[in-house]
Amino acid sequence: MEIFSVFRMLHIIGGFTALLVFWVPMITKKGGKIHNFIGWVYVWAMAIVSISAFYMGIYRVLFDENANTERISFSWFLIFIAILSGASAWYGIRVLCFKKRTKAHRNIIDIFVSILLLTSGMAIGIYGVMIKSPLITYFPLLGLFLGSIQLNYWLRKPVKRMHWLFEHFGGMISCCISTVTAFATFGAPRLLNIQSSNLLLWLLPTFILVPVLIGFSMFYGKKYSGKKQAGIRSEKM
Repeated sequence: MEIFSVFRMLHIIGGFTALLVFWVPMITKKGGKIHNFIGWVYVWAMAIVSISAFYMGIYRVLFDENANTERISFSWFLIFIAILSGASAWYGIRVLCFKKRTKAHRNIIDIFVSILLLTSGMAIGIYGVMIKSPLITYFPLLGLFLGSIQLNYWLRKPVKRMHWLFEHFGGMISCCISTVTAFATFGAPRLLNIQSSNLLLWLLPTFILVPVLIGFSMFYGKKYSGKKQAGIRSEKM
């Protein structure tokens, strides 16, 4: 079996695993055994998806002599999805590693990953404009948005209580968006025999999961704000 076929098989296995389990950490107790275990299953599945997608995209662009314009554009978008999912998952895990930081973060790898997400979103978006593809033009704006947020978080001193928790939500749900969008764009059309360029398909995951992220942020914002106020009252007493 050739290497490309191996990576494609790994990509399918990792993708379906991620698609099956991504919702479990959302509904289970945060920090609990199930949340942590399934969360790591999802992270490793997405690592396989990202690495395999990046390899297949690069292979198609650089080494596939039979690749036509459509396949090459698909490959560039695949490369961006790989960067988006990988960078989001990386960010979601790394913020937990530095949750006690009290000053700006200067780790070279973390900064590089966020810059890569930002610049790849910009580059693929420009490419989308050049080939007049709405999907490849507008979806990469998510990379610009998330990359900017990540850099802003790393390069600034934390000011919000439990800041790492909210960033963890943001990183992992952004990764979920890329997971579901990739399936909706590439997997669902093949299974349901519909056009992959259908705007509803690739916007729907964002429309659904962004409100989930906002809901989590509001819920835990009120929760920890209440705890803080209770602590202040008890100190006064």
